[in-house]
Amino acid sequence: MTTNRRGWLGAAGASLAGLWLTACDKLANDPKVNGVLQKAEGWTMRAQRALTDRKALAREFSPADISPDFRANGTTRPDSYEYETLLAGNFADYRLAIGGLVERPLELSMAELRALPSRTQITRHDCVEGWSSIGKWKGARLGPLLDRAGLKPNARYIVFHCADSLELTLDGTGQYYESIDLIDAYHPQTILAYEMNDATLPVRHGAPIRLRVERQLGYKHAKYVMRIEAVERLDAVDANGQTVLGRGKGGYWPDRGYEWYAGI
Repeated sequence: MTTNRRGWLGAAGASLAGLWLTACDKLANDPKVNGVLQKAEGWTMRAQRALTDRKALAREFSPADISPDFRANGTTRPDSYEYETLLAGNFADYRLAIGGLVERPLELSMAELRALPSRTQITRHDCVEGWSSIGKWKGARLGPLLDRAGLKPNARYIVFHCADSLELTLDGTGQYYESIDLIDAYHPQTILAYEMNDATLPVRHGAPIRLRVERQLGYKHAKYVMRIEAVERLDAVDANGQTVLGRGKGGYWPDRGYEWYAGI
């Protein structure tokens, strides 16, 4: 039942993405259409949470199932000066910043991240475009890392700020970011992966760190994670009425019409 539901929801997600990626720009700007889709998204999240244990694991596979050519999607190498400098130094100067609504802000080197409680898992990556690949991932578990930082009581979401920009925008909304709620953040399979298929995570797959949140579609698995921020709202605005995070929908692709909750 779980596998069938995962496949059905994945197909539904792919169909929704197709709606936005074809000739439906006018529909995407229609408040009535958006209202229907937002209600459907809420139903999907409630249905998944009601039908499955919050800590139920996504299916894990054997080494023999690993895809020989795991497709790299989206950005395959950020072109910013900051990222290129880190890459040239083999990420020796990389520091993962963890801040926002936390009691103890952190900055962790790759060595420190590798010393944290980790998890290794072989899972299937389901892309909203309709393809899937199986890979082996190892990384620091996000839950214990958040506990180390100490979430404040009003923290509700975890935001991942990334090194890549998918488009140039004056307001900065072209910078890639994603977010998940605390249920997914504390899921046992949610990790900050630094290895793929028993090797250091390749640049095209998100080095030095990529999020793996295995019960969500592929676009939620943010690559090139530079900073993690705990927040109370995804649609917060500043004193000038401008959204603080992208366009206020919780992620680069949700800002452009995709579902924020992409559970499968």
